[in-house]
Amino acid sequence: MRTTQNKTHIKTLILALSIATPAAFAADLPGKGVVVKPLQSTIAEETFQTELVNRALEKLGYDVQQTGEVDYNVAYTAIASGDSTYMAVNWEPLQKDMYNAAGGDQKFYRQGTYITGAAQGYLIDKKTADKYHIHDLSQLKDPKIAKLFDADGDGKADMAGCNPGWVCGQVINTQIKAYGLSDTVTQNEGNYSAIIADTLTRFKSGKPVLYFTWTPYWVSNEMKPGKDVVWLTVPFSANPGSQKDMDTTLPNGKNYGFPVNNEHIVANKAWAEKNPAAAKLFAIMKLPLADVNAQNLRMHEGESSSEDIQQHVDGWIKAHQATFDGWIKEAAAAAK
Repeated sequence: MRTTQNKTHIKTLILALSIATPAAFAADLPGKGVVVKPLQSTIAEETFQTELVNRALEKLGYDVQQTGEVDYNVAYTAIASGDSTYMAVNWEPLQKDMYNAAGGDQKFYRQGTYITGAAQGYLIDKKTADKYHIHDLSQLKDPKIAKLFDADGDGKADMAGCNPGWVCGQVINTQIKAYGLSDTVTQNEGNYSAIIADTLTRFKSGKPVLYFTWTPYWVSNEMKPGKDVVWLTVPFSANPGSQKDMDTTLPNGKNYGFPVNNEHIVANKAWAEKNPAAAKLFAIMKLPLADVNAQNLRMHEGESSSEDIQQHVDGWIKAHQATFDGWIKEAAAAAK
């Protein structure tokens, strides 16, 4: 009789423990009960780096909502006001004026560097560059050179440019004017993904191409600098807004018109102060630029659904499990 009672007692105890342990563990997670509202730009290729942050936040117990997609300026305003929590795509110094206009360091928490060495600039196909000895954007002031890149028959070079509202588009327009290219070069602004896809089609058909791009992005995996295309220098630095006096010359003496940027995670400052675990996570996460390039290329090659991107995140975490677990451990410790 007693043996039966003991067995029943043990089963009851095991059942109680199996139910209580996950709840007790969840109660220990610093993000339990705290909602996170992430944002990113409308560039689908920024999803991977954002979802990696989301996954880490979930591991810390945060209730992460679906990522909203908005223009950069809207994202800064929403995060500064507290309507949204964070984004992982703050470009510095490119978006410096946008960041400051929304409140700067008084409104935003920004510590650490998520992605380093993001390059931007102008490129043309190597075949045309070699044939006509083109190495600097200012050479397109010559109507004969500019006409080589004329895609719509108006006699002016067509440059694949940026989405309206992006800071890079403002920089390009400033430089076109500063270098005396207004009569010979047109920046084609619009949906960048569509514009650059058309540029790639032209390149593959053997036609000259002129375009702006950045890293991390898939373009430089399809049209490889040094092999398929070449970067163009600019004659001098020229930037809009508060960065008008910024020198974009690199240490090697070459000037490509844009400084090398870093990407940061920026969050609402008041929210970050109340959530030290998330704040520590934002400060310590680092993602190699080459890994983002490689993932973006997989998207370009067809693996671009939400499910595909989540699998890419799964794969990255599995391949860097010790690093990922280290982030979670260090972030959780910051809350104690």
